[in-house]
This record gives sequence, structure tokens and C-alpha cells, in this order.
Amino acid sequence: MSINIIKRAKEVLEIEAQAIKLLKGRLGKSFVKSVELILKCKGRVVVSGMGKTGIIAQKFSATLASTGTPSLFLHTAEAIHGDLGKVTGDDVVIILSNSGATEEMKQLLPILKKIGAPIISLTGNSKSVLAKYSDVVLDVSVKKEACPLGLAPTASTTATLAMTDALAVCLLERKGFKEKDFAFFHPGGALGRRLLLTVADIMRQGQANAIVREDKLVAEVLLAITRARAGSAIVVDKGGKLKGIFTDGDLRRHLASDNNLPLRPIKEVMTKNPAVVNKDMLAAEAMRILQAKKIDEVPVVDKFMHPVGLLDVQDLLKAGLI
Repeated sequence: MSINIIKRAKEVLEIEAQAIKLLKGRLGKSFVKSVELILKCKGRVVVSGMGKTGIIAQKFSATLASTGTPSLFLHTAEAIHGDLGKVTGDDVVIILSNSGATEEMKQLLPILKKIGAPIISLTGNSKSVLAKYSDVVLDVSVKKEACPLGLAPTASTTATLAMTDALAVCLLERKGFKEKDFAFFHPGGALGRRLLLTVADIMRQGQANAIVREDKLVAEVLLAITRARAGSAIVVDKGGKLKGIFTDGDLRRHLASDNNLPLRPIKEVMTKNPAVVNKDMLAAEAMRILQAKKIDEVPVVDKFMHPVGLLDVQDLLKAGLI
């Protein structure tokens, strides 16, 4: 029995995966035109649907709104009972409907045309009344539903969801939408707090940040690191300008080949010209620098290259960014 269940589940996943793969071959001028229409929109993107497809429409509208494209969801049935007043000629209307031929659709489309809002449709029926009224048609038809009765929307809603995600991602990239913009629209909850954190919020300062002169001996630097309970020390010149950093990794590398290491000046064994960040940078951006350079600590400097703090990978971990 359990074997049959797993077999059937795999068949469902395969059907839905194939439905998405088919979409790749349909991407062309219509998809590009859809993206361009939305980019030029002076109002909002009104996403409409009902039933299971309506749920996909709500998700799409929410994704657009959270990634910098003003949007609202319009239930197709409610639209013909007063909610059409939400739509203006400056808007772009995107309608999701597998059949494209419901009674509500037939009543809605002529009014939308009178309002003057361009219509983009995602439909499984390119010959439907919806397709005929649309300025742009995106074909999301599927060969078959995963439902054995062919009744419950399964592969069709998966294909529609995937196409809306493709639109949303292309739009945010064309808009130049960045992580800081995402944070602006997500100020609440753990996600928002993490994204809004700056380096200044979590960097080590004062006694927790070991700063030493470049003429100090390694032994003295190790004591400073121990007192700061840190994993590294920032090295500066007489004027307080950054010259390098001495990390646990530097210590291990030189210990293996230098018995006289504790008595050597730190400037001879430090990492020179290290990567740096500034205190106003988003902590998430600083994390990417650490990951890209495969380092655990980075000095935080001002515009004159004077160190004002130290960012350690452990600080990012505590902040929930890793």
C-alpha cells in the first residue's frame, strides 16, 4: 500500500514538473510585452481571479507589492458587484483563468475595456473570451491535470503559479530592486529586523575590538586579542589608519614555520590591505563579503580608513543572518 502511495505521489510531481517545463518553450514576445506593460504602468497592477486560480492571483499580487510594484487583488465575481470601482485607466489588469470563459468573466471584460486598462491574461484556453479581450495572452495550458478525474486544478494552478513567479522576478530585476528595498517593505517580524540591521548595529567596539599599532610584537597583540575576547586584532599606523588585520588563521599559518613568532613585529605577519566594510552598510551585504572572500572577520572603517569597529561572523550568527 505504501509503495503505491509513493508511486502515485511521484507521478503527480512528474506531471506538474512537466507542466512547468512546457512553459519555457512558450516564452517570447508576449512575455516581454507583459513585463514592459507592467513597468510602464502609472497606476497599480490589478490581479484578478476566482476559485483555486484566485488564490494564485492573491499570492501573485502580494509578491508584486512586496517587491516594489503596487498591486491589489480583485476577485472576479466581486468585481461585477461593485469592486470594479477599484480599477482605473492608469492600471494594468492581469487576469488568471484556466478556462477564460466563466460567466463572471464575460460580464467583467467589456467593462474593463471601457475603463481602458490594458489586460494581460494567463489562461489555458487561447481561444477563450478572455484571450480575445486581452492585449497580451500568456499560455499556461497543460496537457493534463494530476487529478485522476481531470477536475481538481493541480498541474494548471502549478503552471500558473510558476508563470507569475517568472513575471515577478523579471520585474524586480528590471526595476533594480535590491535587498535594502525589500527590507523597506518588510519592516515587521524577524525577517524585517534582520534585513534592516546595519553593520553599526552589531559590530564590536571599544574593549571588544582589539586595535594595535603595527610596531607591536605578536606576543603583545595576542594579549590584546585575549583581553578583547576576540578572534583577531586590527593593526593601525601611528596616525590610526588601517594597515592590516591579524587573525587566528594568520597565527596558525606562521606558528608552523616560525619558532620566534611571538617576538616578531605584527606588521611582518599580519594580513595587509584586508577587506573592509563601513558602519552604514546593511549587515546582510557585509555577510556576502565575508562569504565571498571566505573570511571570518572584517574591519569596519570610516571614510579616512580609521577603524571604528570589527565585524565577526559570530555577530552575524547571533543576529540570525546565518
